[in-house]
Amino acid sequence: MKRNQLLAFVVVAVLGGLIAVFAYSALIDDTEKTVITRVQEPAQMVSLTTALDSSNDFTIAAEKTVNAVVHVTTQSTVSYRNPIYDFFYGDRYGGVQRNVEAYGSGVIISENGYIVTNNHVIENSQNITVVLYDKREFTAELVGTDPSTDLALLKIQADDLHFIPFGNSDAVKVGEWVLAVGNPYNIVSTVTAGIVSAKSRNVEINNEDLAIESFIQTDAAVNSGNSGGALVNLRGEMIGITSAIITPSGGNVGISFAIPASIVEKVVKDLIEFGTVQRAMMGVTIREINANLAREYNLDNMEGVYISEVNTGSAAEEAGIRTGDVVTAINDNKVNSPSELQEMVGRFRPGDKITVTAKRNNKTQQFSVVLRNVQGSTSIVQAENISNLLGATFDVPSRQEREKLGISGGVKVLEVQEGKLRNEGVRSGFIITKINNQQVDSVEELNSLLKSVRGGVLLEGVYPDGTVAYYAFGL
Repeated sequence: MKRNQLLAFVVVAVLGGLIAVFAYSALIDDTEKTVITRVQEPAQMVSLTTALDSSNDFTIAAEKTVNAVVHVTTQSTVSYRNPIYDFFYGDRYGGVQRNVEAYGSGVIISENGYIVTNNHVIENSQNITVVLYDKREFTAELVGTDPSTDLALLKIQADDLHFIPFGNSDAVKVGEWVLAVGNPYNIVSTVTAGIVSAKSRNVEINNEDLAIESFIQTDAAVNSGNSGGALVNLRGEMIGITSAIITPSGGNVGISFAIPASIVEKVVKDLIEFGTVQRAMMGVTIREINANLAREYNLDNMEGVYISEVNTGSAAEEAGIRTGDVVTAINDNKVNSPSELQEMVGRFRPGDKITVTAKRNNKTQQFSVVLRNVQGSTSIVQAENISNLLGATFDVPSRQEREKLGISGGVKVLEVQEGKLRNEGVRSGFIITKINNQQVDSVEELNSLLKSVRGGVLLEGVYPDGTVAYYAFGL
């Protein structure tokens, strides 16, 4: 009996052990399967993170561009009136003058020293100094300006310079990574990153006649001193010139604007070739299409730009475009805002022919338009002659005149005709000794100084009877 009980106990123990082994093996297999599944998930996340880091590598673009962005400093003379001096000395008193220094950025665009900056960076300046990334310093010549786009072109005497090539600003996409390279608050060679927030922005900060605003908006950090710097893509190509910010505090809040490279490149070519920008015109007044306008004029959608007026004798009228037409494309490039239309037309010169696609009574038509200049013709506009602008002829005074008046140089006004000088009361015989507080001793110097000025001009000089006079006017 005892032997049978012992045998039964052994059998039960063996079976129990077998069941335990089987259960343990099953549990171990399940655990291993679970671990394998969990390892796969973080492996996928690591791979994705690596791909993102690779595409967001800003170092290549920074290395290609930072040494081609320069520091621009300007010196100008500001005059203001003192009522006490005016009371005692009258109009002969020329006002109090003080020297002002300003700063900004510029972008080298050619190996032989052409530099683009903003017009507002160098406006009214008498001296422009450029400091390169390698700390070399140059006095810059002002080649020309275009206040309508807030651009200016400088030239320094240097070769084999690092420069930034123009990129395709049309191909830039909202959400694309970009770098802003400049000199904020005089902190030179600063690179910041952001994305393109919007395109074709018109923020109405340029009050010039015929102003063109079609900004690239970005949230890259931009501050005072960045003006004239480069906005570049991750290939190191310039897609814009940094121009403005919107800020309630004076500092960066992530809303900055750059002039598209398509506009910059055209302005640069015109200034180099002609000395002035060739502004092409259709001769129309345009409006943004919104829900109210679409409803008022029974438009089938809100695409395009509404023509509210066609100027008499304009290129648009000659081509057959009418008030009420809706322009949807220029040369098959879609336009959906006034700023896009202005930018697109602004790329051309007077005499160029473009194809305008427009809707009339909700039916699409095409028009061949030969663009005109601001005077209404198709010819190229030549740079304005200083003598014609001032309305006077000039020569240097004789040695006897200089000795009599106690002056060392100057430029004499020989004859005054219709122009700036007559409007300000300048008479024949007046000898100009200084322009904006800079000595002038030849007609060539007078032309050079006046060509470099955009804004206020202060002439200081003397009449043959010894009367000292000052005249101020704008160019």
